[in-house]
Amino acid sequence: MTDGGEWDRRSLLRGAAVVAGAAATAPLLGGTAAARTGTGDADALFRAGKFEQAARAYEEILRADPTNVHAARQRGHVGLLGNEFAAAEKYLTRALELAPGDKQTNQLLGDCHTRQDKFSLAVPRWRAAGEDVYARWFAAVRGEPYQVHGDIGRVPWRQLDPPMVEASVNGGPPKSFMFYTRVPWLGLSAEAAEEAGLSAVTSQKIEYAGRTIWQYFGVLDSFALGGIELRNVPVQWSDGGGAHAQPNDGIVGTWVLYHFLTTIDYAGRSLILRRPTPEARADAARTGAKPLPLWLAREHLLHSRGSVAGSGPRVVALDIGGVGEQVAGMSAETARRLRIRIDHDRPLEAFAGGQPVVSHPCYPRTVRLGDAVAEHAYCYADSGGGTGGFRAAEAGKGSPGDYGFDVLAHFSHSFYKPYNITLDFTGMNVYIARGEAA
Repeated sequence: MTDGGEWDRRSLLRGAAVVAGAAATAPLLGGTAAARTGTGDADALFRAGKFEQAARAYEEILRADPTNVHAARQRGHVGLLGNEFAAAEKYLTRALELAPGDKQTNQLLGDCHTRQDKFSLAVPRWRAAGEDVYARWFAAVRGEPYQVHGDIGRVPWRQLDPPMVEASVNGGPPKSFMFYTRVPWLGLSAEAAEEAGLSAVTSQKIEYAGRTIWQYFGVLDSFALGGIELRNVPVQWSDGGGAHAQPNDGIVGTWVLYHFLTTIDYAGRSLILRRPTPEARADAARTGAKPLPLWLAREHLLHSRGSVAGSGPRVVALDIGGVGEQVAGMSAETARRLRIRIDHDRPLEAFAGGQPVVSHPCYPRTVRLGDAVAEHAYCYADSGGGTGGFRAAEAGKGSPGDYGFDVLAHFSHSFYKPYNITLDFTGMNVYIARGEAA
């Protein structure tokens, strides 16, 4: 569970963007693993982002040993990454039957039910995973969450850095919202939450940059963007601690976006939300852009396949929205291995997740996502120095920044500016094309 606290601070979002590449690791740049029957071989395939091969390897293990909890959980995890809910539920349920108290299995199954808006099934899994805030929050949602009214909402951006749109809360006057795919929920400022008459159903205390921040969680009646209205929406706000330096009233995270066929039109400066009907998805496929895979990790983090400085295709994170001048972020180790020039004379210091982070500019020859490319672009290489604290806070569980697979780099806000990018969470494809969306 993300606990970044003051999500609406430019410094926090900039810090998150600076260090987002820290998960890139040395094994990513090595040779490929062979699919054999050993669990280590299947795990190596998963670690390398060869998810389809890993799935077959885990299935082979389970045929030989149906009681292998790890293989069942990992096979379910592969299904969840691709929103293949039937497969995810099948294997995660098997793993849970074999080890009912396993927190990781409960967390994955809780996420699986949450993505399908099956909150009543998700609540006991979140509770068993030790995620009490999620459990209490989702238990407070009565009836169907995220009820969609309208077929399409097209909202122009008020500004580019960060992208800002207008939306209505509980039928009130327009308010300014930014969006960022490294944030899960719909978030409000404390002022907007008070105006909307929200009451907290649960809360938690976190530490941020040496200060105590309280986060509150409730349920919003209505959130409207353009011609789209969402009703019965889980929402978060914090006490802010005097940190409202940005002129925005909230932030739209991935949980809202994945209920739609979402087009983030940087070139045309608009956010387009459509019901994911077969016709709308067919229109996205006809844009001429090559479909790229889309994977969703840790409840809200987007990934696809791209390359940096001739690395060859690897798993990359898609950090869309937010702020930041850089095109991509990566670990210093990855930059060195790819022979990317790092400017050590100009350190970049920031806070993220309450921890200090230090990075340096770097300039790869190319950063590529499908046919979209940036050449000799300004990027960041993380040097450690507190990054682990940010990643741990961001992921909320497990080792810092470790989703079980290696990430080459994080493609950030500035990479997308010449393009429009469409996220199909039904077919789990990404389409990125130059210019304004049709």
